Amino acid sequence: MHSTAYIIKFIVILTGTVALGLTGLREVTKGAADRNEAVFNKKAILKSISSHLQEDMNMKVKDMSDEEVIDIFDSRVKQYVLDMDGNAVDEAAVVAAGHKGGKAENVDMAKEKKKDEADRLLPLFVYEKDGNTFYIISVRGNGLWDEIWGCVALKEDLRTVAGVSFDHKAETPGLGAEIKDNPAFPKTFEGKKIYGDDGTYTSIVVRKGGARDQTFEVDGISGATVTCDGVTEMMQRGVKYYEPYFATIKK
Repeated sequence: MHSTAYIIKFIVILTGTVALGLTGLREVTKGAADRNEAVFNKKAILKSISSHLQEDMNMKVKDMSDEEVIDIFDSRVKQYVLDMDGNAVDEAAVVAAGHKGGKAENVDMAKEKKKDEADRLLPLFVYEKDGNTFYIISVRGNGLWDEIWGCVALKEDLRTVAGVSFDHKAETPGLGAEIKDNPAFPKTFEGKKIYGDDGTYTSIVVRKGGARDQTFEVDGISGATVTCDGVTEMMQRGVKYYEPYFATIKK
């Protein structure tokens, strides 16, 4: 029989060895994990213009390799970080705000959502190729069980939605989770308007029972009323955050 002191010493050494090993493994794989996360986020952004990319490249975003996604970002996407007044913020300020890097892709919208609205930072991505320009913005809100978020691509007129992509943390599979899992849902946003002909901000309503206004509404998801209401609220509030910036570039 080993003494109590021996057993305690053995447990301490074993625990320390395991902890050291796990720390080393984390450090070894950190670079790959960070790259995978970055590619995942870039894909989510590009999905908002997936219809255009499919026409342009004859390839769906989900089928692109990591290298292809990175190449598109490096060659065609400009990144900006804005404050709530529509002014560009430099990289040092973004890092100082608590993000892992100074680019728009590094802005953690979950962190920003916890701040007072006046203090938030907004990521903006501008995709340009062959005379086509799309402004891709980020929105975040609440679903039934937890947060939901998405990317909204606007055409150059800043009135027309080119496409959207949505994601969620804990919505119900087959119901609220359809905002991400069912490609038909984001597809219905394409071509919708966020401004009326008179310039009035309208945004887009996800309508339970079916859209009644084909310009500003999309069909809701059956059985997912709370999630759909969350998408409506997220769109109305989140897109409007970018109005001060849009005012500086409208022609």
